Amino acid sequence: MTTVDSPATVHSSNPSLSPPARSKWKWVIGGLVALVVVILLIRWIWNSLGTVSTDDAYVNGHATFVAARVPGQVLRVLVDDNNRVHKGDLLVQLDPEPYQVQVNIARSVVGAAQSDVAVAEAQVRGTEGQMRSLRFSLERSIEDVDDKVALLRSKVATLNSRKASLDKAQADYDRAVPLVKSGAVSTEELDTRKEALLVAQAQEQETLQSVYEQRVALGLPSTPITGDDLAEVPPDLDQSFSLVREAEMSLMQAAAQVGVEESFNISPKQVIANFYKRDPNGDIDRIYAGLRQNAPSVKQAQSKLVEAQRNLDQAELNLRYCNVVSEIDGVVTRRDVNPGNNIQAGQSLMAVRSLTDIWIDANFKETQLSRLRIGQPVDLDVDMYGSRKRFQGRISGFTMGTGSTLALLPAENATGNFVKVVQRLPVRIDVTDYDPDQVPLFIGLSVEPVVHVNEEATGPNAGKFLQPYEPTSRPTTTTATAPLSTSPTTAPGTQP
Repeated sequence: MTTVDSPATVHSSNPSLSPPARSKWKWVIGGLVALVVVILLIRWIWNSLGTVSTDDAYVNGHATFVAARVPGQVLRVLVDDNNRVHKGDLLVQLDPEPYQVQVNIARSVVGAAQSDVAVAEAQVRGTEGQMRSLRFSLERSIEDVDDKVALLRSKVATLNSRKASLDKAQADYDRAVPLVKSGAVSTEELDTRKEALLVAQAQEQETLQSVYEQRVALGLPSTPITGDDLAEVPPDLDQSFSLVREAEMSLMQAAAQVGVEESFNISPKQVIANFYKRDPNGDIDRIYAGLRQNAPSVKQAQSKLVEAQRNLDQAELNLRYCNVVSEIDGVVTRRDVNPGNNIQAGQSLMAVRSLTDIWIDANFKETQLSRLRIGQPVDLDVDMYGSRKRFQGRISGFTMGTGSTLALLPAENATGNFVKVVQRLPVRIDVTDYDPDQVPLFIGLSVEPVVHVNEEATGPNAGKFLQPYEPTSRPTTTTATAPLSTSPTTAPGTQP
C-alpha cells in the first residue's frame, strides 16, 4: 500500500525551498546594495560640495622659436622633428667662411689702429722734447733781456763817469789857458791838458754811442722820448720784448699740439707759472706724462683703436652666431630648414617645446570661480594616462578675461536677440609632481582637473585672486653661444 505525503510534510522536509528564507536573503542583499548606493551617493555629494571640476582643460606650455641672428647659407642641420635637445646643443650651422673673412679684416684694422696709436705717442714724445727746449728758450730769452738791461745801466753809469772826466778835463784846460800868458803854466802843460780834454771827449762820445747801441738792441729809441735818463726802460720789457714774445708763441704752438690751451694775452712768466700749476708739487716730469696721455692726437688714435676693436668684437660675434644653438631643454618641432637654404637674420628655423615648463589651462565656468583661489590643490586626470597616473597640481593664477573678450575681434552683444551664455575663464594650474622623463605631458592633451576647495591653499600668494605687483624685474639669464666648430658633430636628439 502506497503512502502519500501531505504538502505540509513535503515543505517541511526541504528547508532550502522555504519562502521565508528566500525573502530574508533578498532583503539582506537588497540592504547591502542600498548601503553601497547610499555610501556612493554620500561620497558623491561630499565630493560635489568639496571639489570643483571641469572637463574643458588642456596641457599648455611655452615654445621657443629658434631663429638665426645673422644671414647666410645653411651648412648643416643637426636635428629633426621630435628630437630631444638640451640647452646649448648645436642645432643649425651656417657657412662661417664669409664671417671669418670679416674677422680677418677687422683684425687687420685693429693692427693698423695700434700702429697709429704708437705713432701718435711717438709724435707726442717729440713734441714734449720740443716743448722742453722751447721752455728753456723762453726762460733764456727773458734772462737775456734782463742781462741787456743790466748792461745798458752799466754803460750809462760808465757814460756818466766819462762825462765827469770830460768836465774835469775841460775845467783843467780852461784854467790853464789864461795862465799861459802870465807864464804860470808852460805851453807844454797846456798842450797836455788839451790832449786830455780831447781824449775825454772821445771817450764820452764812444760810451754814448755804446749806450745808444744797447738801447736799440733792446728795441728802444736811442734817446728817451721823455726825460734824459738813458737807463730808463719799460718795467715789463722782459715780457714784451720781441724775441721773448716769439719764444712764447713757439712754446704755445707746441703746447697746443698736446692739448694745452693758454690765452695769447697773458705774459710769458704767467704762461710758465700756469704750466707748473698742472701738478700740485710742480713736478715737470709728471706734468709731461699727463700731457702725453691726454694729447688730442693720442686720444684720437686711441678712439679709433677702440672703434676697430669693437668692430672686431662684432665680427667675432657674428662668426659665433653661425652656430645656432638651443636656448632651452625640450623637443624639436616645426623644423623648417634644410642644408643649402639661404636664410635671413630673424628667420624662424624651428621651435623647441619645453618638457619642464608645462602647465594646465582649465576653463572653469564663471559660476565656479567664486570658490577658486590661488594655491588650492588640484588632482589632474590626463586622458592619455587614464587611471594609471594621477598628477598633482595647484592653482597659480587667473586669466584677466574670458576667451571671447581677449580675441582679436571681441564679440559684440549689443543686439536685440541676445542669448546669455555661461562664460568660461582660463585658470592656470601648475603641475607639482611632474617628471618629464617618466610621464611626459604633451601640449594639447585633454585633462580633467578636480580642485579641492575645502583644503587649505598653500604656496606663494595662497588664498588670493591676483598675484601682487613686483616692481623689480627679474634678471634674464643669457646663454653663451657655443664656439664655432666645423668638425663632424653627432646630432643631439638621436638618443631621445
